[in-house]
Amino acid sequence: MWSQKKIACLSVLRYKSSLYIDANLLTIVAMTLKPRAFLTAALLVLTTLGAFRFIEDDFYQKLLAKLDQYQLTFPQEKTYLHLDKPYYATGETLWFKAYVVDAMAHATDTASTLLYVDLVDKVAGKVVANRKIKMEAGHGQGDFFLPDSLPAGDYKIRAYTGWMRNFSDDFFFQKDLTIYRPDQRPAAGSMPALDPIDVQFFPEGGNLVAGIGGKVAFKAVSPTGLGVEVEGFVLDQTTKDTIVGFRSQHLGMGYFNFTPEVAHQYVVKMQRPDGPLQDYNLPQVLPQGYSMMVDNIANKLNLKIYVFNNRPADAPGNLTLIAHTRGFVTYSAAIPVANKQALVSIPREKLPEGITHITIFNEQNRPVCERLVYINRNEKLQIELTPDKQTYRTRERTDLTVSVKDAKGAPVVAELSLVATDAGQVIEKNSYGLNIASYLLLTSDLKGYVEQPSFYFDATRTDRVAKLDNLLLTQGWRRFLWKDVLQDSLPKTKYFLEQGISIVGRVLKPNQKSAGKVKMTVFMTERDSVQSFVTLETNENGDYGLLNLTLSDTVRVLLQAQSLKGDNRNFTVKLDPFAPATVTLAKIPYNPVQFDANDLADYLKRVEEYQRIEKQIRNSGEKLLNEVVIKAKKYVEPDARKIYSTPDATIKVDFSNSAGAMNVLQILQGRVAGVQVRGSGNDMSVQIRGASTFSGDIEPLFLVDGMPTSKDYVMSIPVADVDAIEVLKGVKATIFGSQGAGGVIAILTKRGNPNFDYSNEPAEGSLNTKIVGFYTPKQFYTPRYDVNVPENSRPDFRSTVFWLPSIRTDADGKAKVSFYNTDAATTVRVRVEGITKGGLPGAGVVVYKVQ
Repeated sequence: MWSQKKIACLSVLRYKSSLYIDANLLTIVAMTLKPRAFLTAALLVLTTLGAFRFIEDDFYQKLLAKLDQYQLTFPQEKTYLHLDKPYYATGETLWFKAYVVDAMAHATDTASTLLYVDLVDKVAGKVVANRKIKMEAGHGQGDFFLPDSLPAGDYKIRAYTGWMRNFSDDFFFQKDLTIYRPDQRPAAGSMPALDPIDVQFFPEGGNLVAGIGGKVAFKAVSPTGLGVEVEGFVLDQTTKDTIVGFRSQHLGMGYFNFTPEVAHQYVVKMQRPDGPLQDYNLPQVLPQGYSMMVDNIANKLNLKIYVFNNRPADAPGNLTLIAHTRGFVTYSAAIPVANKQALVSIPREKLPEGITHITIFNEQNRPVCERLVYINRNEKLQIELTPDKQTYRTRERTDLTVSVKDAKGAPVVAELSLVATDAGQVIEKNSYGLNIASYLLLTSDLKGYVEQPSFYFDATRTDRVAKLDNLLLTQGWRRFLWKDVLQDSLPKTKYFLEQGISIVGRVLKPNQKSAGKVKMTVFMTERDSVQSFVTLETNENGDYGLLNLTLSDTVRVLLQAQSLKGDNRNFTVKLDPFAPATVTLAKIPYNPVQFDANDLADYLKRVEEYQRIEKQIRNSGEKLLNEVVIKAKKYVEPDARKIYSTPDATIKVDFSNSAGAMNVLQILQGRVAGVQVRGSGNDMSVQIRGASTFSGDIEPLFLVDGMPTSKDYVMSIPVADVDAIEVLKGVKATIFGSQGAGGVIAILTKRGNPNFDYSNEPAEGSLNTKIVGFYTPKQFYTPRYDVNVPENSRPDFRSTVFWLPSIRTDADGKAKVSFYNTDAATTVRVRVEGITKGGLPGAGVVVYKVQ
């Protein structure tokens, strides 16, 4: 029995299956029959190792060592979001529960505790909102309020850790959704045209090889990326014979058996049942090569792998077969190239749940055949939802029991999230949409879009195994490429594992070169005025970093730098700004969920009514008063720097009058009547006309922020620091007595203003800024209709009836949930998703009536 715990252990301590597997668990049969007779002939199963050998050669050891090194260097993570709805309207809130697991065992005890969640406008190709979610034991929660400023259209929500940014965004969790505006109804009948269809062909194992028969899978999709049912036939253009006919079996996917011949040309004629025939080309036929066929259906006990090649009879060397599940090697064997047909039989009980990736390497140790198969061991959670009744009245309380068991029926402790929605408003055209089980076990390990992923996990569908096999014939493995694993050196990563908020940057000299080692002090003030500080040193390159901080919401940060001796602050402090991951242009399917406009009419109408009622309730608390005219002089807060009232002249200093001025007196020059400024440079004099004594003309009194000072000091003040210059003459200057006999020139600086915000003033060797910490999620509003409160008088037609992002079952695998229904007579759909600490995912659903 493959438990998640066993996978986790073996992923660290490599289980060398090729050295310890008993001979009865793996047999390779060398066949000498012709390819067409091979599958129907009785197979001779050898019980000794005479026809093959377990791999102990240098290549196998090198491959294992390289794979170990690759996975230790690049451990993989998976993220998943459980949303409350598939589409929204502006003015609503999008609620989500976040899960982060390791990619191999799906255990929730992961290294990253910071998760980035982005809301992306697919048309504009930009992030419109971002959340930093704090993950605890692999779980977190958050929300996005969708403001009226958002345009209606197609969006996607994505989730990733900082570490995942080192790899392709194909590894991110991404889900398409649509945002509507209540004041804009979608156009009816705006479904995209289905022509032309795109068809791709996938020979099993990877190549068509002359003289070797096998499956050729195909997938037909519309321009939206959704499957299209087709039928057709293969035509030999050389002989004009029809080779084989076929039709799709599920969502545009199917296969046909085909043996290509040397020097023959083939074309596929294909059509939708009601459309014209279209021609498609098959992949090129190789004269020599390797092929593989896998039987994952007929035999319930064993997975059978048939290996073929048409290399020369005396070709030396061995083929290497490797089978792994999410990077853990489960089986391996060497097959002599001289054996033109061989069978590998692997007991299913030795393979874990999930996608097994089978690769054949040729005698030059290059991958030549690949195939994906799904091993279903039913190792998923069984989640049962039981309401206390099947029919409720409006506003009646629903009491729900959640029961969780493992594959053996034993109760387990699991972390879950639950949503109850009005099925009349939240329409699910596709009941086989994505859930946590289908994502972790299937789609997260595949390239491309998978339509109706949960269909392949519906135990009531007896045809799901065959259709899942067709899917894996047409999808590629996404987690790693063998060429990347086997390269001599691995690339360095740019991003690190994050367990908190980071403050990272560098300190530069005035010439913008590295400051080298300097001392730094960092002050942090959070929203609740909690302050903290830390001291540190930069490295030799002037780089600094504070990692894994637990900061919430918006935090004000002051960074100060000084030399190690403390005698120099002439530095520039830089902070690396946070930027979300780059947005990749929209891919097909652009909008995989299409709705008829009439289906959404009730939902948008309810949203519009609810928002109108909310606005009326807010306005009802306001009363319109009769107009009252108040006449008075505007009160101005007195400036403590002034003992006088209104000056004779005021110059408000700005760029227009200070540009080019070297000192304050040059600003004053020629701008105030009766004030004469003579000279230049440091030799300047000032006289206010009419200000004289018996001893002759005298200069005015100079004030800086109300304090008497000298003309030389006034001329030394930087022009950029001056806020205003005020001039007092004659009678108004007498308030200063004999000192004001020559008039008064008052300099008012920006820093001297009592309202000056020092936090906005750049200081030498410091940086004052704000950073965004962990998001604080909102609480979902849940009305209680068993109490008489004024709020209960308003109509209630919410589409999301109840949202509970965190439920933990007890030791008996049970949890109880209660909530109140709305005013809608409708069907309520309750969905639960979750996972155990060891990595077993599961989902459950129940519906009930409200009358």
